[in-house]
Amino acid sequence: MHRKPDLCVSGINHGSNMSINVIYSGTMSAAVEGAIEGIPSIGFSLCDHSIDANFSASKKIVKSIVQNVLKQKMPKDVCLNVNIPNLKYEQIKGIKVCRQARANWIEELDERKDPSGKPYFWLTGRFDNYDEGKTDTDVWALDNNYVSVVPTQFDMTAHHTIKQLEKWKL
Repeated sequence: MHRKPDLCVSGINHGSNMSINVIYSGTMSAAVEGAIEGIPSIGFSLCDHSIDANFSASKKIVKSIVQNVLKQKMPKDVCLNVNIPNLKYEQIKGIKVCRQARANWIEELDERKDPSGKPYFWLTGRFDNYDEGKTDTDVWALDNNYVSVVPTQFDMTAHHTIKQLEKWKL
């Protein structure tokens, strides 16, 4: 008999998967794969890159969200992208269901020298948030001490452009 898992949980990722980062995320790719297979799926990320990141607040958040997903019925073809701010549990204001912010990384290469004097390049850059100030985004939620929960789908079709493109002489 073929039986699917009750839940697919990916993470906790070390660093955020907010905004455009969801596209590059292995954590979210695993959650998306679960959703493709019809399994309720969640990708969790802690917004901390440090080697000694404290995941203790994440325990309560993960438990709460997992219990809710198991109790409720996850919408078809959707998984959750959950980002947890780097705070003590008492400092987290709550959980916000929101949309993915329209933001982008502006990448730059920094030329450096290794200890033997050989050049190498370090990828750096800055994060530009084009939705700055809008209170319905994951970036806003995290900047304001909330856990962000973004319902994510794997159908990336730009449905709103289909009619327009049908008029083109392709």
